[in-house]
Amino acid sequence: MLFLFWRMERFPAEGLTICAICYHSDIKSVACRCIGIGIGKEIPMRDFTIIGAQVYLPDQIVETSLTVADGVISEIGGPVKGEEIDGTGRILAPALIDVHGDAFERQLMPRPNVFFPMEAAILETDRQLAANGIATAYHALSISWEPGLRSVDRAREMIAALHLWANRLTVENRVQLRWETFCLEGMDLLKDALEGPLTPSLAFNDHTSMAMLHPDVPQQHRPFEHSLQFRVADASSPLFLAKMATRAERSGLSAEEYVDLIKDRWQMRPRVKEAIAEVGQLGREKNVPMLSHDDTQDETRDFYRRHGATISEFPMTVAVAAVAQERSDMVIFGAPNVVRGGSHLGDSPNAADMVKAGLCDILASDYYYPAMLAAIARMDADNLADRQTLWKLVSTNPAKAMKLDDRGEIKVGKRADLVLVGWPKGHMPAIRHTWVAGRTAYCALPRG
Repeated sequence: MLFLFWRMERFPAEGLTICAICYHSDIKSVACRCIGIGIGKEIPMRDFTIIGAQVYLPDQIVETSLTVADGVISEIGGPVKGEEIDGTGRILAPALIDVHGDAFERQLMPRPNVFFPMEAAILETDRQLAANGIATAYHALSISWEPGLRSVDRAREMIAALHLWANRLTVENRVQLRWETFCLEGMDLLKDALEGPLTPSLAFNDHTSMAMLHPDVPQQHRPFEHSLQFRVADASSPLFLAKMATRAERSGLSAEEYVDLIKDRWQMRPRVKEAIAEVGQLGREKNVPMLSHDDTQDETRDFYRRHGATISEFPMTVAVAAVAQERSDMVIFGAPNVVRGGSHLGDSPNAADMVKAGLCDILASDYYYPAMLAAIARMDADNLADRQTLWKLVSTNPAKAMKLDDRGEIKVGKRADLVLVGWPKGHMPAIRHTWVAGRTAYCALPRG
């Protein structure tokens, strides 16, 4: 109990008074009963100044001081105010913003069809995010017609849980509504989720068509899914049955059951374009960031752009990435692609090459949270660009894409989402401190 009081007193919640016992952010409300039984405690936000660090400003890297007051950056280069934090020998940079991460699925289902409680999964995911310097995360939450891990019911449960437990979490956990366009029954959930309280992003995914694609056509070069040129596989073939095995396992079905399910779902294809138009209209009305996923053709990118998706997420050809840039659409690639030296999908674009060519604006964690920082380190080691430019791929640019004007760079008046990074020459960087709106979300001191 004493530990709880110490931890919460030193690291108060963002711009709020909180309960040191139950973490509720408004201890005057009936939702928190700790005050009533004499164990609750109001804790004010503390100001602090970080000195001696190399600070990543928008236009330069300079050793200077930075002061945080009331959760925002209040002064750069001024005298110490409040608590003094020594950042000597370390980097002080904007905290990371992850626009697409589905690693949370491994906390929820660590083995096929083996589920853990949602609360445990979310709390562990939150800790991993904070330890990796990610202050704002968009969980790529599939809303699919599949049962099991990516079902509508599972998505609804997670959205409700993130709202319910928001005050127990250390970073800002948002969702990317990763809508499978054949999931017409998910549209009511989309409408509810678009109401917030934290604005989500909305991504158009069509893994149904990808599953039904004829095996002679490479995934990376498939035609626009709703074109006459799209060739369909023989769903009765043994090859198709084998192809569906992994999807079936994730869904808790046999391969035969999954094939029957997707064959029935494919019959909804004539209704899908109308559903996309309706969802796009909803997104535009709510002014949410919208993305299209795994684009392969100019026609695909243009189609989703017309419906409001001005971000291309993981384009599967260089040509599509170039077209997106020409039209001022932002382009996202996966950070694991950089770390591994290429995509796990064969001849998809190499993300590091895309950064070098100016065809990548943002790097996302995709399926591995540590990859964002590791990707920056690899590109720095390869002299791909200066560190300041590279860091914008995981901070400033994601903030712009997600319409988060209050964060993503170190400026007076911006939210104090910051990371203190130890980065010895010739070695991997490590997060030593993560602040979210001036509140410590993570702190780790090395033994040496």
